[in-house]
Amino acid sequence: MSAREGGGSRFLYDSFDAANARIEANERVLEERWQALTYRLEAIETAIKLLERRLWLAVFGVVSMILAQAVHELIRMSSGG
Repeated sequence: MSAREGGGSRFLYDSFDAANARIEANERVLEERWQALTYRLEAIETAIKLLERRLWLAVFGVVSMILAQAVHELIRMSSGG
């Protein structure tokens, strides 16, 4: 009767490859970090898109104000006022 048949933990008799376990753990950590980085980059891209929309809205607002003042001046000059 061998020690394996007598019971006990399988970890007492099976070999343990520490290097392979370490590599697998590092790969899992790297995958989690990559997913977190991807999530953060997507959030940054969304924020940049929103900021770009607001910037264009501000530019169009300034241009429309300038055009409105120019039209107002033209109307005032043509009415003789």
